[in-house]
Amino acid sequence: MSASQSAAARRTVLKGAAALAGAVGAGATLSACSTETNSGGGTPAVPKEPVELGAASEVPVGGAKLFRERKLVVSCPAEGEYKAFSAQCTHAGCVLDKIVEGEGNCPCHGSRFDVKTGKVLRGPATDPLPSVPVKTENGKLIAG
Repeated sequence: MSASQSAAARRTVLKGAAALAGAVGAGATLSACSTETNSGGGTPAVPKEPVELGAASEVPVGGAKLFRERKLVVSCPAEGEYKAFSAQCTHAGCVLDKIVEGEGNCPCHGSRFDVKTGKVLRGPATDPLPSVPVKTENGKLIAG
């Protein structure tokens, strides 16, 4: 094999390795945004049937509580009044990770939402969090 043929073969191998690395990197990015891991694009999660969240007393009057495992956030604007929203970001589908000063935080890209209204306070998200029906039964919050 001549030196030029050897160099050409080496370039072909390197191009193939670079293409494979790019594909693997893209796969890693896609798997990081899957709905199985509390993130991913698509329509935000809303319960398809009623879901018990816990004691209504866990949500402070004038505040909110994140029910991350259920992908919901519930606020209590006044005594006995509750509002619920999907806690799944409308940008890329990541689940909010915390509430700070009335703002739900998306850990993936930094979107912020008003947990009392679902309104976007900071992007990249542009759509508000979808509201979810919520009621109390025997002191328990039931969403959906």
